[in-house]
Amino acid sequence: MRKYLYILIGFLALTLAGCNGSQSSSTTLSSVAKLVTLGFRADDSIPGLAKAVFTVEERLDTGLVYNKDSMLYGTKLNKVIPYLSFAATPSATAIIFPDTVVQYTGNDTLDFTKSPIYISLRSGDKKNTKVYEVRASVHQVDPDLYQWDRLNEGIYPLDDSEQKVVEWDEKFVMYASNGFELRAFSSPDGIQWTDLGEPTGLPIGTRVRQIISDGSTLYYGIGNNIYTSSDAVHWTEHPISQKVITMLMHWESMVWVLTAPNESQYELAWFMGDTLNMTEMRPDGEFPVSDFATVTFTSASGRDRAMIIGGFSEYGRSLETRWNFEFTKYMPGGDGIFRMEEFSIGRPVSMALTGASVVYYNKQLLLFGGVNDKMTYLGRDIYISNNEGMTWTLADTTKNRLPEIYQARQKQNAIVRDDYIYLFGGQDSKNTFSDVYRGRLNSINW
Repeated sequence: MRKYLYILIGFLALTLAGCNGSQSSSTTLSSVAKLVTLGFRADDSIPGLAKAVFTVEERLDTGLVYNKDSMLYGTKLNKVIPYLSFAATPSATAIIFPDTVVQYTGNDTLDFTKSPIYISLRSGDKKNTKVYEVRASVHQVDPDLYQWDRLNEGIYPLDDSEQKVVEWDEKFVMYASNGFELRAFSSPDGIQWTDLGEPTGLPIGTRVRQIISDGSTLYYGIGNNIYTSSDAVHWTEHPISQKVITMLMHWESMVWVLTAPNESQYELAWFMGDTLNMTEMRPDGEFPVSDFATVTFTSASGRDRAMIIGGFSEYGRSLETRWNFEFTKYMPGGDGIFRMEEFSIGRPVSMALTGASVVYYNKQLLLFGGVNDKMTYLGRDIYISNNEGMTWTLADTTKNRLPEIYQARQKQNAIVRDDYIYLFGGQDSKNTFSDVYRGRLNSINW
């Protein structure tokens, strides 16, 4: 490479020798040969071209010019007009391509997809020459594309089982129950799983989809008892004053529970330590008791929010409700207030939905799977909300769709960890799955 460069520089010197007019003897010319900036002139047909920022790094021999942040995926560099600036006006400047040498004018359209490319400067007094290598980087992957992989084809062999996956102690824990056998499995990465055996202390008929986690403790509630576990296997019973209808979520450092203070009314409560605390927050309308999706996140306004989407009512009706819970901090005269609102009033999603799962990812809500009120599966398509659950649209299926091997299902579990979305298990009308998929947006941490 060095020999190749010296040959081109020698060729350049001979070529430019006759191209420089005589200078006035009264003018003092600089002996500095130094490049300050490189950029590309704006071109409406190449979005973002003019925003490319190049760093000029001086070295003892050949300098280096490069862009730290790669240009957008698909940026065309085969027909661009470069512009250069210098510490002092050079007597000659050339751009050296593998097959040609071009004298720099600032107006020529050039092909910067070739490699290697060098810029050679000769100082105004013709005494010094400096050469820079140019590396123009373009992202080689589509930033808006989601990449999905199957990590595990099947965690366990049980059939017709209900499942729940939670994060606990920096691991994934899956509970599976087929009505006769209840087992727990753990994994640090979603790939390799360990059978933890049969949990103890939980009641017969435990509905594992109601198990929730705060990261260090697991919770399950039924009747007038809430059960907790600190090791995912051994559970302790805690009697409470109200009847638990369903476990909702862990949010705002509290475990939220739907209770029935009387036969005609639901009320939200939160459990901490071994005490159930009533909130006097009572849903005004149908509220789901099973097969709903929950998601917690911080809104664009900085408020902590949670949503409960779809599910079955106590009468077995498939709901299209979207209940929003919001904690407004630092209210005048107090620490804050909780608000509860049914978003689907006036903003219907046009379909009832049960057995779906929702995550907050890339400042969007993404909804996976589920069935409508006619038990039709939603397939591999993903629904997104860019306005925090107010409205929903189908994701761009050329950019974000589950892989062909993923079979449409409901009651899968979705968890976000370390910039990845994990999908676990689920079931369709004939099969129960215990597979694991992982997806990631290419540009999630660019």
